[in-house]
Amino acid sequence: MPPSQAKSARAAQVVSILRQTYPDARCSLNFTTPLEILVATILAAQCTDERVNATTVNLFKKYHTAADYANVPVEELEVDIKSTGFYRNKAKSIQGMARMLLADYGGEVPEAMPDLLRLPGVARKTANVVQGNAFHHVEGVVVDTHVTRLSRRLGFTTADDPPKIERDMMELLPHSDWFDFSNLLIYHGRAICKAPTPLCPGCPLLDLCPAGRERTSQPPLPAE
Repeated sequence: MPPSQAKSARAAQVVSILRQTYPDARCSLNFTTPLEILVATILAAQCTDERVNATTVNLFKKYHTAADYANVPVEELEVDIKSTGFYRNKAKSIQGMARMLLADYGGEVPEAMPDLLRLPGVARKTANVVQGNAFHHVEGVVVDTHVTRLSRRLGFTTADDPPKIERDMMELLPHSDWFDFSNLLIYHGRAICKAPTPLCPGCPLLDLCPAGRERTSQPPLPAE
């Protein structure tokens, strides 16, 4: 069922306010090439971006190409990424990804969504991050833990499943807002709308947020 005009209008207000609040919102992972953002996003699973950036400072000095990742002993790669957690699985994914890049894509990161989703360690979230940041090509909305939490608190979705949340957001927002929406919600989730205790009284979105109004005993929003 398509979202109501009232909900779409409220979402547009949310995006406008967050753009004013976080004018410099962008991907927090440091990278200079498509391969670097792909590796960084794989490492970011269940790890903070700050920790990933601290790790990739040296990692990206050592590994420059898909062949570098593909040919290193996996035990050595594990040591190099150990600080990001789940390092054995991540090393396996990165090495498998790099070998597929060499075998099927000339060692280059592909741009197309179906090709990205073939790569080991790459699901929809990672593919959206790589497409949007490396290629400025946007086919969807990045749904991480912040986007999941905030989109539910704002009443934009009732889903728990990231693919369903992504579909709900894509129906609600114009395509021109898909890329910014995720970065804005991530910044706001870190600064104000924290888990488990959001800082609702000082939130610039309080008048537009059903969960925030309930927490602060404000009158509920009109039904949409």
